[in-house]
Amino acid sequence: MESWKRNLYVLCFAMFIVMMAMSMIMPFLPLFIQSELGISDPHEVTAWAGIVFGANFLTAGLVSPIWGSLADKYGRKIMILRSGFSMSVIITLTGFVGSIWQLLGLRLLNGTVGGIIPASTALVASSAPREQAGWAQGMLQSSAVAGGIMGPFFGGLLADYIGFRLIFSCTGLLIFLATVLVTVTVKENFTPPPVRQKISFREDARLIFSTQPLPALFLVTVMIQFALFSIIPVLPIYVQSLLGTDERVAFYTGLVAAAMGLANVMAAPSLGRLGDRYGSHKVLLICLIAAALIFIPQAMVTTVWQLVVLRFLLGLCLGGLLPAVNALLRRAAPPQMISRVYGYNNAFVCAGSMLGPTMGGLVAGYVSLSGVFLVTSGFLFLNAAWVAYSLWRKPLKGETGSGESASSG
Repeated sequence: MESWKRNLYVLCFAMFIVMMAMSMIMPFLPLFIQSELGISDPHEVTAWAGIVFGANFLTAGLVSPIWGSLADKYGRKIMILRSGFSMSVIITLTGFVGSIWQLLGLRLLNGTVGGIIPASTALVASSAPREQAGWAQGMLQSSAVAGGIMGPFFGGLLADYIGFRLIFSCTGLLIFLATVLVTVTVKENFTPPPVRQKISFREDARLIFSTQPLPALFLVTVMIQFALFSIIPVLPIYVQSLLGTDERVAFYTGLVAAAMGLANVMAAPSLGRLGDRYGSHKVLLICLIAAALIFIPQAMVTTVWQLVVLRFLLGLCLGGLLPAVNALLRRAAPPQMISRVYGYNNAFVCAGSMLGPTMGGLVAGYVSLSGVFLVTSGFLFLNAAWVAYSLWRKPLKGETGSGESASSG
C-alpha cells in the first residue's frame, strides 16, 4: 500500500475515535450546565451553553495560524501528537469542574492546545495526489463524522448510567489512545524548509491572503460553520420541547445527531469523488442550496421523528461542504505553505464555530427555538450566493472535471 494511503486510513480511524470521544458530551452541554452547575433559568442555560461551546473555538482560532506555521517548519505529525496528548489531560480535568467559570476556563485552555483535526487534514493534503484530494478529504471527513455519530448515541446511553462527569474521563482516555495509535503507526517523510524559505508571520499572512481564491474560501468556511454550529446549543432544548417531557432527552438528542451523521458518512466520499470529477465548486454550491432549503421545515416539525428524517436529509448535503472546501484549498495553496493555509482556514473554522453557537443561543433565548433554524437557512443561502459570485465565475484550474489541478486560480 502506498504510504499516503496507509497514513490516510490510520488517521481516518484515529479521527473516528477522537470525534466519537469528543461528541459523547458536547451535544449535551446545556444539560450538563443545567444539572451539574446549578443554572436553571432556560435563557441563562442556552446563553451559557453557546458561550462555553464557543470559547474553545475562540482560543483555537487565535493560535491556529501559529500551529500551522510550526507544522510547516517541524512537521504535521508532531502537531497531532502535541494536540492529542494535551487535550486528553484537559478534557479529563473538565469532568471535575464545580462552576461555570471553571468550565469556561478549561474550554479556553483546550482551544489553545487543540488542533488535531486541522493537523491531520494538512498531513493528508500534503501527501495525497492532487487529483485525489477530494476523495481523500471526503474519507477523512467521513471518518470524523462517523465518530460524531457514535459519540452522541453512546453518550446518551452512558449519561443515564454513569452521569455526565464520568463521560469527560472516557473522552480523555479515548483521545489519549487515538494519539498513541498515531504515534506508533503514522509515518511522515517531512523535509524541513531551507532557512531562506522561513519568513515572518506577517509575510506568511500577506502571501496567503494575496493568493486567490484563498480569501474567498476562508469566508465560505466561516459562513458554513456559523450556520451549522448555531443549532448545537439549542438542539437538546428543542428536542425536549418536542417530547414534552424531561425523560430520555439525551438519548433522543443523540439519535437526532446520529441520523445527520450517518447520512454525512454515506455521502462524503461519493461527493468528494464527484468534486474531483466535475469540480468541487459545483458540489459546494449545490450542497449549500439544498441544505438551506432543508433547514426551513425543521423549524416547523411537531415530533422528534420528523426532525430525525429532516436531519438525515440534511446530512446528505453536509457531506459535500467541508471536503469540497478542503479540496479547493489544497489546489489553491502554495506547495510550501499547505499547513499554514489549513491553519488559517482552521482559524476561520473556529471563528464561525464560536460565533454560530453564541448567536444561536441568544436567538433561542430571546426570540424562539424555531427561529434559529430559519436564521441558519438564511445564512446558508447567503453563503451559496457568495460561492456563485466568487468561485463559479472563475473556478480553479482543474475544477472543470478534467481531473487536472493547479496550485492557484
